[in-house]
Amino acid sequence: MRLEVRHISKRFPPVQALDDVSLEFPAGSVTALLGENGAGKSTLVRIINGEHPPDTGRVLLDGQPLALHSPADARRAGIRVIPQEPEIVPYVSVAENVYIGALSRRFGRVFDRAGLRRRVGEDLARLGFSRILDPDTPGRDLTAAQRQLVEIMRALTTKASTVIAFDEPTSSLSEQEVEALFDLIRRLRADGLAIIYVSHRLGEIFRIADRVAVLRDGSLVGVAPAAETDEARVVRMMVGRDLSAMFVGGSRRPHVAGERVVLSVSGLTTDAVTGVSLEVRAGEVVALAGLVGAGRSELCRALAGDLPIRSGTIAIDGVVTRIRHPWEAIDAGIAYAPEERKAQALLLSRTVRDNIVISVLDRLRRFRFVRGAAEREVAAGYVERLRIRTPSIEHEVRKLSGGNQQKVVLARWLARRPKVLILDEPTRGIDVGAKAEIYQIIADLAQSGIAILVVSSELPEVLGLADRVVVMRGGRVAGSLDRGSATEEAILELALSGGNT
Repeated sequence: MRLEVRHISKRFPPVQALDDVSLEFPAGSVTALLGENGAGKSTLVRIINGEHPPDTGRVLLDGQPLALHSPADARRAGIRVIPQEPEIVPYVSVAENVYIGALSRRFGRVFDRAGLRRRVGEDLARLGFSRILDPDTPGRDLTAAQRQLVEIMRALTTKASTVIAFDEPTSSLSEQEVEALFDLIRRLRADGLAIIYVSHRLGEIFRIADRVAVLRDGSLVGVAPAAETDEARVVRMMVGRDLSAMFVGGSRRPHVAGERVVLSVSGLTTDAVTGVSLEVRAGEVVALAGLVGAGRSELCRALAGDLPIRSGTIAIDGVVTRIRHPWEAIDAGIAYAPEERKAQALLLSRTVRDNIVISVLDRLRRFRFVRGAAEREVAAGYVERLRIRTPSIEHEVRKLSGGNQQKVVLARWLARRPKVLILDEPTRGIDVGAKAEIYQIIADLAQSGIAILVVSSELPEVLGLADRVVVMRGGRVAGSLDRGSATEEAILELALSGGNT
């Protein structure tokens, strides 16, 4: 069936989110929906999902207008949207999370747990996720990637769908999981479903999409067959300017690292990593690469005092430091921006000002009172310095785009003037224009002498940002590559097979 939107407009005063957008999503085709944060992608998907009514225009399925007043209406029409941030019930199993609201019962009342487990096991095998998900795993123990796959299974194991929209489905997935998802999407396409695919990862768009539709400032800029366009053209359509100097093709100059070793880790062992040793010098960007589960994030959390350290030493500027709590890491000069900024880093209901100054309230007190004027001065200074796009410093941080939320997290830690900055997936879920700005901020911070440790699952990003790449595998360091010898092939070889470099 063909899904179509005709002359859709939607306004959230004072923003015109969508302006007269008309677009088709043909059956048996994957249409990539692209655009910067704020371009209108999410609003269009929410209208298709019945979450927002359009101010003008219609949604049609095979030429017939749909009355979509809620997501339930969309599901009854065969439309399913798989969100970027799934809602998982923490204290029930994967099997129960998948079929929540439709749990099978025996004799009318008794919950048929064994039957449900068999059913989900069959679903996992059919969808190609058997090696990635265990039906018995509690929701609270799932990784970000596994939570995403549970949400995908919910959409594909309930009422038959004719249209499926994926919103940033690979933002937390490993390469193995991405390939399993792409195989599934190809099967859905072959079965005649209309697929809407929203992603900021341009490289994967050309692996899976048949058509590319680009939104900018609420308007449809253009639609083109994926085989007849390229990344450079898509970027120009998205942002209205050329971002070729972002760092692509080795255009970024290496940072000039000093001789001073700021962060020195020796033999660090936790429940997730074993015997990890590495160094980061002043003005150097070191990237941690590896597959999901390699221990990269766990290492960062240990350095930030968020996971207990069983053995090993951490030295800052040559001084061995004992880190058992986050506040000890902060006092030592370590700043940490976690992967899941909304869940772990931001106070979403508080203002931009509150989120920035929370790390330096101890420095803004006079006697026992925090000086409001000092708070406003600090927050306004970093909003200007990092070019955070916000109506004011009193604006709720939840209402900012992903890129600007990440800048708020960076501003918070820069206000502490750290010696070491740890960034876990700093551009996850951020559009290409905001990525370029984040990359520039990282380059500027390195130039100022901060030692930077970055975790990224995007190999082009790793190669573009890093002066040195430390590859992890199975909780250990598999090898280290300098900028001259680091290639995607060399990183993957170490990540998959280990070795010494």
